Amino acid sequence: MDFRIEKDIMGEIMVPADSLWGAQTQRSLQNFRIGDVKMPKEIISAFASLKKACARVNGKSGRIREEKANLIDAVCDEILSGELSDNFPLSVFQTGSGTQTNMNVNEVIANRGNQKAGKKILHPNDDVNACQSSNDTFPTAMNIAALCAIEKSLLPAADKLISAFIKLENEYSDIIKIGRTHLQDATPVKFSQEVSGWRGLLENSRDMIVLSLEKLRKLAIGGTAVGTGLNAPEGFDKNVCQELTVLLDTLFIPDENKFRALTGKEAFVFAHGALKSLAANLMKIANDIRWLAAGPRCGLGELNIPENEPGSSIMPGKVNPTQCEAVTMVAVQVMGNDVAVGMAASQGNFELNVFMPVCAYNFIQSVNLLSDVMNSFADNCVCGITVNEDKMKEYLDRSLMLVTCLTPKIGYDKAAEAAKYAHKNGITLRESVVGQGILSEEEYDEAVDPAKMV
Repeated sequence: MDFRIEKDIMGEIMVPADSLWGAQTQRSLQNFRIGDVKMPKEIISAFASLKKACARVNGKSGRIREEKANLIDAVCDEILSGELSDNFPLSVFQTGSGTQTNMNVNEVIANRGNQKAGKKILHPNDDVNACQSSNDTFPTAMNIAALCAIEKSLLPAADKLISAFIKLENEYSDIIKIGRTHLQDATPVKFSQEVSGWRGLLENSRDMIVLSLEKLRKLAIGGTAVGTGLNAPEGFDKNVCQELTVLLDTLFIPDENKFRALTGKEAFVFAHGALKSLAANLMKIANDIRWLAAGPRCGLGELNIPENEPGSSIMPGKVNPTQCEAVTMVAVQVMGNDVAVGMAASQGNFELNVFMPVCAYNFIQSVNLLSDVMNSFADNCVCGITVNEDKMKEYLDRSLMLVTCLTPKIGYDKAAEAAKYAHKNGITLRESVVGQGILSEEEYDEAVDPAKMV
């Protein structure tokens, strides 16, 4: 491999000749050989949008020359298109402020801009990082990445899954089945009512996630090193937020308290809590579906789910609820990530939080996993669910909890005795009530109508 010599305040260092990064990125590569988890591409894209917005504001104000601003703008477009993706190799487990990723982006923009200009015109600190600090750019990029990932990926995926349940709800609107509480037989419900519960869980979680976005819209940019705004002109934060709002087609506003913005990550805790709520609800829904589809002959068997792939390497013909299992595994991962996000947010020491990379990584992973698994669950499971009506009717007819509707007529104690007698003797509830002379056949049939119980 060929190398070139780069310099920074620490001295000279050898950098791969074909890379666009500089000395500070190379030092991070050498000093933080920790795991294989790299800074998420969403953070890099957020940085590119932020550097683009800052360059435009700095160019308009005369802080940097228009030629420089235009070069930065053009290189940021290349980063956003994915052309330069190989130039962002840094580990998540680096400095807790994310300084090295900020400098990685600054160096790539400067070196690529100088390539395009055919001369050394851009400096990574003086020009690309003008009026900024890693301490305000990294938390700003975190918020941008989190909000955009939710709006562009997670919410559409949630809507898709909600729509799939609405379709299932409408398709089987009249089927009555037995309800279950405590894993035991309960009173009847419509299958569509059961599905509406799943849909409602998703809708409620979606609403909570949308609510959490309002705090993520507040950006730390303009706070620079410790929140005082040193080296950033008045109005810089507002102007950058206006540029970002146009660039990304979603609202961003300056955080009015930069001291809080640099050290506090409660917006991430709040938003990830809403993601955890979604994960918990997805876990419940996936478990319901796989248990209702258990079988095909020795389980509940009320639902038929798509047979997507062989389920066993030893048992021929076996098919498993693999999409449900993927959902539940993602839910577990997101719940684990929530602990990491909360712990990271608690480490806001004095004027800066120094757990930002790991906080950002876990948050983005949760959003991506939830988005992907909801799309997969909708396409490969929910859209193909069918109902086993005969099995639902069989369970409904055998249920002893239909006795509940008799309590107004015969009283709780007598109704309980009738149910217990039927269960002990292996007969139907109708046979028990009529056989014991509690009600006539006509009275029983008039009182016990599942359609009236839902």
